[in-house]
Parts: sequence; C-alpha cells; structure tokens
Amino acid sequence: MRVFKFGGASVRNADAIRKVATIIKSYTDQPLLVVVSAIGKTTNALEQLLSLKNQPFEKELDEIINYHFQIVDGLFGHHHELTQELTGIKSHISALLKKHLSNTDELYDQIVSQGEIIATRIVSTYLITIGLPALWIDARKYITTDSTFREAKVDWDQSIIQIQSLAGVLDENIIVTQGFIGSAQDGLTTTLGREGSDFSAAIFASCLRAESVTIWKDVPGVMSADPKRLPTAIIFEELPFKEAAEMTYYGATVIHPKTIKPLANRNIPLFVKSFDNIDLPGTRIHECKVNDLPPLIVFKDNQCLISCQVTDYTFIDESQIGIIFNALSARSLKVNLIQNSAISFSFCLDFKEEKVLALIEELGKNFEVYYNTDLTLITIKNYDTETFNKYKGQKDVVIEQSSRSTLQVLIKS
Repeated sequence: MRVFKFGGASVRNADAIRKVATIIKSYTDQPLLVVVSAIGKTTNALEQLLSLKNQPFEKELDEIINYHFQIVDGLFGHHHELTQELTGIKSHISALLKKHLSNTDELYDQIVSQGEIIATRIVSTYLITIGLPALWIDARKYITTDSTFREAKVDWDQSIIQIQSLAGVLDENIIVTQGFIGSAQDGLTTTLGREGSDFSAAIFASCLRAESVTIWKDVPGVMSADPKRLPTAIIFEELPFKEAAEMTYYGATVIHPKTIKPLANRNIPLFVKSFDNIDLPGTRIHECKVNDLPPLIVFKDNQCLISCQVTDYTFIDESQIGIIFNALSARSLKVNLIQNSAISFSFCLDFKEEKVLALIEELGKNFEVYYNTDLTLITIKNYDTETFNKYKGQKDVVIEQSSRSTLQVLIKS
C-alpha cells in the first residue's frame, strides 16, 4: 500500500480539491491512505484567532468558516450537509475560546487541529461524491502521544497496535485522515509540531509498512535552495536519507524534520512530487549514495541569538552547559547553532516568543543573559569554493562558523 500526503496549498480551493481527486483516482491500483493538511492558510488564520486572547474574535472566526463554506458550495452546491457540520465546528471553536484555558499550548492544540478536521471532511466527502470508496477516519484514534502540547511525542507501541488495525480496512477503502494531530492518553487533542502532516504520513507508513510515501507539493521536487530566494536552484533527482535528514535539521522546509527517521528505519522511500505537474519525476529520497551533490543553501528567518555569560569570571564548564540545555529541553526548544568562549556560551534558535522569553528569564538566575532577535541563519551544506566565498562575506554578520562540509552564517535580517 501507499501513503499520500497533500498539503494546504494542494487543497486551497474547490478546483485544487478536484485535482487532488484526479490524482487519487489515477492511483487506485493498490491500497491507499491519504493524509490531508488544513486548507490553504487556515492554520495561520486559527493561530491569529488565538492571538486575539480576550478580544472579540467573532469576525475572524466567521471569515475562517465562510472561506470553507465557499469551498463546499463550489464542490457540492448550496445547502450541502457539510455546512451544518462546519457550523458545529464553529460553535466548538467559539466555546473553546470562551473557556480561557490557562495552558495556552493546550488551547492551541484543541483549536488549531480543527483545520485538519474540516479539510478531511470536505476531501473525503468529495471523493465519495465522485464514486471513490473513501473512508474518513480520525487520526486522534490511531496516533497516541504524550501530553506535550504543540510538540507531542508519539507513543509508538500504542500507535502501532492501533494503526495496524487499519490494514484490513485498506483492502476495501481509500482512507482519508488528518496530518499534524494525535491525542494524549486522556483524550485531549495534541499536535506534532508546526507543519507536522509529513510526519503523520511517515507514522502511518511506518506502522503499516507501506511501499512508499509521496508528498504532493507546489514545487517540482526537493531543490538546492528556496527558488523564491534563489531562482537558479536545481532539483535533486534523488537524495540519501541521511542527506535529507540533515537538510531538514538545518531548516529546509520542504519536508518536516521528523519525517525521515521512521521511513529510513523501515527503508520506505519518500517521493516529493509536483501537485501542479504530476508527470514530473520529482525527488526520490531513499537509502542510496549520491556522489558530488551540489551545495544546498537553507535560509532560516526569525532567529534569536542568546548569549549566557558567567557572572564571576569562572570558565563555562559542563555543569553550566547542562543548566542551559536542561532549560531548553524543559521548553522543547531546539538549538540551530552553538558557539562558546571561555566565559560565554551562545546559541541560536527559532524565536518562539513566549517560550524564548521564559527561557531567558530562567537562565537569568544563573547567568548574565543577552539576546538579539530578527536574525537570519544561512546554512550552506556541501559548499564549494564559489558558495563558500559568496556567503562568507555577508554583511551584518553576527556569528560565522564552518566545518569540513558546512558553513553557517547568522546575519541581521
């Protein structure tokens, strides 16, 4: 069996959903499980809704639901039964917002997850309408996690048992389910990290021992750089698992960072293909060796540099570094670059404002802490002489460091 994943851009409107159906219809020769993300920019819109906090939210919520009403009208005509379902979800979101939960991450997961629920209800209903044997399932009943809201960790033992129960169902049905979401042992919805639908596809594929996973995107494959930043970027025909894992670690957004490991462990190839031109070969990521890979250039915006200095002129030692990393781990924050001197330890990470400011406050109990925001981290993997010289000479450099194969430059945005 195969696993397909369609991102938000692939289901952004009625025409796009019709195209998704056409793709699915052409791959009905073997069992298929389809993972779907929230439609268009719905996740961003729901996050914006949460940012209003105690302010009126009705207008913004109406806009989100009306956007989906338009898609339902475009696919099924007026007064379809899905409009009642959407109205129910709107009421559910409104009730959650009025609860004013003290745990903002818990509230985030309960509300933002509704984007995936809505999207999959629309897609599965349309597939049934055109005669395909689609079956909607709730991913929260199959992917079990801990209670780390927004960055939940998968309980693999429990999830494997639950997901493998779908093997027989796939013989008769095209399963349509959600990316990005799971549930904790107490039944509360959790999310697997921003853009986590790729990871969901990998979880289902690993547990079901799928033949392959295909991620359908609005790019022709995995490219050597973001073509919006560097129009000369080229497409990789194939990549080793290890190379793809390192790309995602450094911030390449074409694949979610957690996607590679479960697939590599099962030796399940991952294809990244063009949603707009399905005849293009795309990129195959698998266990292989590729010689002379061209430089990969990754830009990671919204970075924060934190520097911790000891206050009594002792040297930075392992115990002090342990304090820093324990504080990072407690807040599920990942470091993107590290640099240290005798009395200072500096690190760069994504500026998740609430968590990072809490981290700085905690570190201030043991260190003198300085920080800078609005930075961009540029990573050049497999650099050659030309790219090394080009990016080493950047303006407004804050930190610069290189190894045998990788150059990283942190600059003011």
